Amino acid sequence: MEIEFWWLLALPLFFALGWLAARIDIRQVVRESRSLPRSYLSGLNFLLNEQQDRAIDAFIEAVKIDPQTIELHFALGSLFRRRGETDRAIRMHQNLVDREDISADQRLEACAALGQDFLKAGLLDRAEAVFLKLRGTRYDETAIRYLLEIYQQEKEWGKAVDIALSLPDHESLHWRTEVANFHCELATAALANSRYDEARAHIDAAMAVSRQCVRASIVLGDLLVAQGCDEQAIEAWKRVENQNPVYLSLVAERIMEASGRLGRAEQGQTLLRSWLGRHASLDLLDEVFRWELERKGARAAYDLVREELRRNPTLQGLDKLLEAALHNVPAEQRGDVELAKQLIHSHTRRVARYRCESCGFKARQFQWRCPACGGWETYPPRRTEEFDLVP
Repeated sequence: MEIEFWWLLALPLFFALGWLAARIDIRQVVRESRSLPRSYLSGLNFLLNEQQDRAIDAFIEAVKIDPQTIELHFALGSLFRRRGETDRAIRMHQNLVDREDISADQRLEACAALGQDFLKAGLLDRAEAVFLKLRGTRYDETAIRYLLEIYQQEKEWGKAVDIALSLPDHESLHWRTEVANFHCELATAALANSRYDEARAHIDAAMAVSRQCVRASIVLGDLLVAQGCDEQAIEAWKRVENQNPVYLSLVAERIMEASGRLGRAEQGQTLLRSWLGRHASLDLLDEVFRWELERKGARAAYDLVREELRRNPTLQGLDKLLEAALHNVPAEQRGDVELAKQLIHSHTRRVARYRCESCGFKARQFQWRCPACGGWETYPPRRTEEFDLVP
């Protein structure tokens, strides 16, 4: 490869241009740093030294001198909120809301941030007031979603229904499930206070929103029982199998009690056993086992569990098998069986939890709404061990 003579002449020129560009950049940085308010630099110093309150005072002063630093307020306010220092975040965003020399868009942005600060701090009334002011603005959808969260925390289910219907995508499956559960909450409260007509209206509303709402069928059965209609209640609970058979264990005890009042306990037990044969469920097995043990004895209960174990081998099923076996083994072998049962039971306690399908949160009690992520019907009555059985 030959080197052209003019390349040698171009090299000094390139070095000169690079040096000149660097000088220009340095002068620009120096000029911009000199133009910054002194209070801004003081605020940074306080922040680095973990003197947050003094840093906030300095940054507020910086905004008064140079409105261009408003974005710094938003950034620091969000930082304080994420760190859980909501009082400082509120102070910074409240200062922006109270200023008169900022644009309308900046004021709306400050209001939205302030509402999130109040919500994070647990000041729900103040957060609600802020988000209500944002309705009809460019932050309308954001305000709706936060108001929905607030009303669920406050258990204001009527308001939650109204605000959920304002969402642009309220017809989606996700929001239909949520609204149906809001109506079920209202129905349950009305039923507890013997307001049967009101309860029925909310059940019908839940069904209208989501025909697959299992909870509405369960509450409808409870309402019919309260009105002395056990036959119709059983029919309502039977719908659960077509809606979502995972929830059959929630109506198993209800069906047996209603069948007992009608003098049809044997029919109720036959129904539950047929469900168990079609839909493996540890909770359903537990309910069928209990009734089998009480009415037909330990041998029938043992045979039931043994048959189920062959289809769906689980440690919790084995625990039930050993419980039934305790009633039949000779006295000299009872100690060994009890020891085996204790060992199995101590292990099954770790896999006998319910798990949210959305966030993975685990707990021993079933709930319609996940305590961790707030999802509705994401927390099915299926034990942790059962997830391995589901394809």
